[in-house]
Amino acid sequence: MLLLCPMLVLGFLYYSSGKLHLRSLGQRPQVDKDISFWDMGRLVVYDKQGFLIKPDGKLPLELQYKYGNLSKGECKPGFSEFKMISLYPKFVKPAPMFLDLNFKRMSKISNYPPPFGIKTQENMITVILDETKNYGLGDELDRLSCKRCIIVGNGGILFNKSLGSKIDEYDVVVRLNEAPVKGYEKDVGTKTTMRITYPEGAIQKPDLYEKSSLFVFSAFKPPDLKWLKHIVFKEKVRGTDGFWKSVARVVPRNAAEVRILNPYFIQEAAFQFIGLPRNNGHMGRGNIPTLGTVAITMALHNCDEVAVAGFGYDLNNPHSPLHYYEKLKMSAIKDSWTHNISKEKEFLQKLVAAGVIQDLTNGI
Repeated sequence: MLLLCPMLVLGFLYYSSGKLHLRSLGQRPQVDKDISFWDMGRLVVYDKQGFLIKPDGKLPLELQYKYGNLSKGECKPGFSEFKMISLYPKFVKPAPMFLDLNFKRMSKISNYPPPFGIKTQENMITVILDETKNYGLGDELDRLSCKRCIIVGNGGILFNKSLGSKIDEYDVVVRLNEAPVKGYEKDVGTKTTMRITYPEGAIQKPDLYEKSSLFVFSAFKPPDLKWLKHIVFKEKVRGTDGFWKSVARVVPRNAAEVRILNPYFIQEAAFQFIGLPRNNGHMGRGNIPTLGTVAITMALHNCDEVAVAGFGYDLNNPHSPLHYYEKLKMSAIKDSWTHNISKEKEFLQKLVAAGVIQDLTNGI
């Protein structure tokens, strides 16, 4: 009993200070190990990243009533945000999808170079944004009071699932890198709101691009933004210095159809959500999240409901197809030095288990 009393007092003090911190800053202190405390007679345990362990997934009565009165399939306002905060109390939603001319005011990205921020690239970004002049999804989507978004991954698990019509029902359909649509419509759908990519991942044949979609650029290194400037201004791309493979020379998009992804999503996914090494804010071995997880992070901040399809690396089956559109095998993912697939999968599994996102292919 003598030992128990001080422990209870310490637990209460931690809990009280944590709740005050939550209310003032929307987050709990970062810790390097699991923590637990008692809340209303219930043991609450958070992991070292700040995620609730074993969330009950229950909605408050007011939300049960609110969502219960919606028609089947109707968008549920604020659903993913509520679920995310229940799982990860320090989640703060406001974070714009794309950079606009006020990007220098975003303190969270100002102190990091690409891929985690914009340091050293401010002038180049300003030049590009002055030319694109558009910084949202477009008038129709920007006016929606509730958005249902789906991130379509490139995984082989999508093949022969016939999810195309289901995918096309979402308001915002996000695709990644060079993953094709033509010829795979039955499984991946026909609708593309945006395609997120970087120089080495961009489609290299202009005729393979969809007729209308946003070209969303994610910068991982300084040469990437120089490449984007050439693309936006229709300049000739010269040389391949700074790139690890050949890059697209032409992107069939007008400047008004180009966006720059907010690098905060890379930073948050890497350091806060997955817990990858910071490496003094520079790209290093195993500290870059996959573009799919970055896209999910973006959607959590900007969509009311979030779903995914085509996610999941089955590393125990090295001969299974890595992508739905080519013969590359799962074993190839082991060659990647930038990603930590196992830690990333742990994060995504938390989201699925808590109902923050819906996994249509059940690969996560």
